[in-house]
Amino acid sequence: MKKPVFVTGVAGLLGSHTAEELVKRGYEVRGIDNLLGGYKDNIPEGIEYRTADCREMSDYADMLDDVGVVYHCAAAPYEGLSVFSPYLVHEHTCSSTIAVLSAAVSAGANRFVYCSSMARYGAGSPPFTEDLTPAPVDPYGIAKYAAELTIRSLCEEHGMEFNIAVPHNVIGPRQRFDDPYRNVAAIMINRMLRGLPPVIYGDGSQRRCFSYVSDVVPSLIELGMNEGIRGEVVNVGPDENPVTILELARTIADVLDVPCEPIFVPGRPLEVHQATCSSDKARKLLGYETQVGLREAVSAMVEWISDQGPREFDYHLPLEIVSARTPVTWTERIL
Repeated sequence: MKKPVFVTGVAGLLGSHTAEELVKRGYEVRGIDNLLGGYKDNIPEGIEYRTADCREMSDYADMLDDVGVVYHCAAAPYEGLSVFSPYLVHEHTCSSTIAVLSAAVSAGANRFVYCSSMARYGAGSPPFTEDLTPAPVDPYGIAKYAAELTIRSLCEEHGMEFNIAVPHNVIGPRQRFDDPYRNVAAIMINRMLRGLPPVIYGDGSQRRCFSYVSDVVPSLIELGMNEGIRGEVVNVGPDENPVTILELARTIADVLDVPCEPIFVPGRPLEVHQATCSSDKARKLLGYETQVGLREAVSAMVEWISDQGPREFDYHLPLEIVSARTPVTWTERIL
């Protein structure tokens, strides 16, 4: 008999799609979210849900009874904002992970699957491979890697299996699009649907690969359910056809059939200019395939955000450090 599965961040992009796929595969799924970065409407049908903060173990510990696999998708994935709100991002990225891990170990869960970030690699020479020693440059990447080290230490000590996924730049329907601090594609789509030009930090030559969520989820399922895969760190996402942020804006404008006349603002401090990952290990170990290209992914996002209705941006998080280096998009709320 399949044991129940526990998913954190179940109202977010990656958590909701992972939980939904697990339900389709016949698993009993339990999930939590504090709704810091997700929408309650994203929570899939057929799961046991509770609004709870990962840091507050007593609020969800009972949900881990008899659980086999824990998928920890929750985080505060605010890489740029982490330079100016480091405490908030650390608490909801590293501290929250350690709390969930502690609860999972105490409950006797079999396996912990952690969703890390390519921010762990920092500013090395891309494409980043898993054998590189992580060298994060911003507080978000540091928090992610610190959580990884803690997972490895505690799981090995207490005999719990673990795997670490490194998704990168995941996009798709259900991604929060009224958040001014993250999700570049969603921010651009939200603005352009409202007749506003995209805003680009720096000159737009930053290079990325974008991962459509349905391409990422099968690899996450494999990392949780394949008994032969243990103690692995795996990049999950495409390594074909990286694009610049300016090219992303032009793709969105083309899908929407609107002019692309960006507003350029100063670059964000500590932003890595070239950040792409090799997917060779995921292809060999997990059977990863890129099936959805950027234009198709953008089209799906445009359709979903249009159905939801474009919105004003919600400046819902505090700026802990305000200085001349804090982006004007946040201090002056120009999005």
